[in-house]
Amino acid sequence: MALLDHYAAKLDGLKKTGNLRQFTPNMQQDKRIWVDGQEMLNLSSNDYLGLANDLDLRVQFFEQMPMFKRHLTSSSSRLLTGNFPEYVALEQCLSNTFLGRDALLFNSGYHMNIGILPALADAKTIILADKLIHASMIDGIRLSTAHYVRYRHNDLAHLQQLIEKYHDDAEIERIIVVTESIFSMDGDETDLAALAALKRQFSKVMLYVDEAHAIGVRGEKGLGCAEQYGVINQIDFLVGTFGKAIASVGGYLICDPIIKAYLVNTMRPLIFSTALPPINIAWTQFVFEQMQNMAQARQHLQRTSQYLQQQISALGFASPSSSHLVPIIIGDSAVAVEKAKTLQQHGFYIMPVRPPTVPQNSARLRVSLSAAITSQDLDPLVQLLANTNAN
Repeated sequence: MALLDHYAAKLDGLKKTGNLRQFTPNMQQDKRIWVDGQEMLNLSSNDYLGLANDLDLRVQFFEQMPMFKRHLTSSSSRLLTGNFPEYVALEQCLSNTFLGRDALLFNSGYHMNIGILPALADAKTIILADKLIHASMIDGIRLSTAHYVRYRHNDLAHLQQLIEKYHDDAEIERIIVVTESIFSMDGDETDLAALAALKRQFSKVMLYVDEAHAIGVRGEKGLGCAEQYGVINQIDFLVGTFGKAIASVGGYLICDPIIKAYLVNTMRPLIFSTALPPINIAWTQFVFEQMQNMAQARQHLQRTSQYLQQQISALGFASPSSSHLVPIIIGDSAVAVEKAKTLQQHGFYIMPVRPPTVPQNSARLRVSLSAAITSQDLDPLVQLLANTNAN
């Protein structure tokens, strides 16, 4: 047991600072969640369009899918026997939708982000990454042989200074700028139009933009911020996930056909992983096609998000959000944990987010809204926050 003492002490330290994490079993239906028998409004899910619990959608899917096509495993990687017709169909669907650009599928957003950059970025590459990018992108950068520098969050002036510093270096062949479109913890967003304009000034610059929290909820057809700002063709590596608004699983890349072919030959997590079950891929395509016609749900989500943002700011909480992800920044981890418990006791399932997921002294309550939520659902929460803030 002595060998485990080190880890036990580390766990004890996490517990004392309010940073210990544990799995929580639950049941979900519509916008409600049950934890330990308590019913609460689910404000922690990434089911942004409310499709994950849409029973009618599931019935429609299975009614149009023959039983013999419901393969529950791929049994191998796509380069062996796992490249089922469902994969080809979804990639073609994505290509047709994203202005004819090529598409490549992955097992998850994390799988995608830890594989693309190490395959593409070598010692002649410099990566310039936003300070607040997701952990999966950070891990992908670290797995690459590229030199990397973090620029101040959403500070494109700082980014331009760094580009100018490295652009004329004869040893640098390419500069990859890595960012999210909507940031998962702050709920704010990158100015993609300005970023694309900055790219056009420099011949060595390529853009890597993660739309995990924008696909489904932004743009006329729900294709993300890149569609919203008309820059789909200007982003070299446009990535996203199906595990949030699309209510499925997996990740995708929209890119040039040369990049797709290169990754198929060099990306280790893609080459050496068993492919997702074809039934999941078929479901993804079904939901993706349905999602494009859900403009009304997107508009409702935007209105609800703006309402909560305004209410949170009026209460004096710091919250930089401009999206459906609305953080309520508390600061101290232990205080954030206690406030989350209070909200849960009153019927609101909101989870605390603590370091190292967010910077030190910026622990927060993270409200993740969906199109199933209304402003009336949120009014009691706002009142409760006002009461706890006053205390």
